Amino acid sequence: MKPRQACLACLEREPVALLEAALWIAAEHDAAVEPAHSLALLHDLHREINANLPMLPLCELAQPLLRQLNALGFQQDEYHPLRPQAALLNNVLQRRRGQPLTLAILALELAGRLSIPLEGVGFPGHFLLRVPGADHLLDPCGGRRLYPSDCRDLLARQFGPHVPLNAEHMRTASPRQMLQRLSRNLRQLHISNDNHLAALIDAERVMQLGPVQVSDYTTRASLYQSLDCPQAERFDLEHALLLTDDPVQRLKLSERIGKLPAPTHSIH
Repeated sequence: MKPRQACLACLEREPVALLEAALWIAAEHDAAVEPAHSLALLHDLHREINANLPMLPLCELAQPLLRQLNALGFQQDEYHPLRPQAALLNNVLQRRRGQPLTLAILALELAGRLSIPLEGVGFPGHFLLRVPGADHLLDPCGGRRLYPSDCRDLLARQFGPHVPLNAEHMRTASPRQMLQRLSRNLRQLHISNDNHLAALIDAERVMQLGPVQVSDYTTRASLYQSLDCPQAERFDLEHALLLTDDPVQRLKLSERIGKLPAPTHSIH
C-alpha cells in the first residue's frame, strides 16, 4: 500500500489512527520513514508519561499531560524560517520540536491511549486543544489555559486587532480537518523552502481530504505555473473562478487564464 493510501485508510479505522496517518504523510516525502519505528517511540513515551501522571480524575489530566510533554522537551519549533520538519511527525518525535498542530496531534494520541478526554480546536493561526465541556482551551505548546480574553489576544497577535473572535474559531476539528490543515501547513512550508514538487504532493492531498477553498486551487495553480504545466494551471484557475463570488478576484483570475496558452484538444 502506498503512503497516501495508508494515510487515508487510517481515517477509516475506529477509532481513527490520526497520528499514524500523519506519519504516512511524512512517508510521502521521505521513503526512509518507517511509521512502525515512530509508533515504537510513541509507545515508550506513553509508558513514561503514564507512570508520572498525578492521581486525578481523567477529566483533569489533560493539562498535566501537556505539561509533562513540555518538560520532556516537546515545544514549539522557534527556528526561523520554519522548516517542513516542524510539520512532519516523525521529525517531531525525534527532535521534540514542532508546530502547535503537530504537538496537538501527539497529545491527542497520548490522551486517547490514556483515556483522557481531549479534542482539537481549529483556532486560526495556532491550533488549540480542549477538554470537552471546559470553559477554557489549552495551548498544546506547554498546556497554558486560554480563556476568551486570552483567545482574543492570541487572535490579535496572529491577524491584527480588528479581527473579532467568533464561534467559528472555537469549533472542534475532526481528524480529517486536522490532516487537511497539516497538509496546508506542509504545502506552505515546502513553498517557502523552494521545494515545489514536495508542495504539489501536499496540495494534491489537501484536495483529497475534504472541502477545498478558492485559495487551494490558486495555490496549486501557482505550483503548476512554477513547474511549467499550463494546462493543469488552467484547470485549477477555472475551478477557482467557479468557486469565488468576489468580483475583484474573478477579474484577476479571468485575466490570468487569458494569458495562458490555448488548451489543446485531441481528436478521437
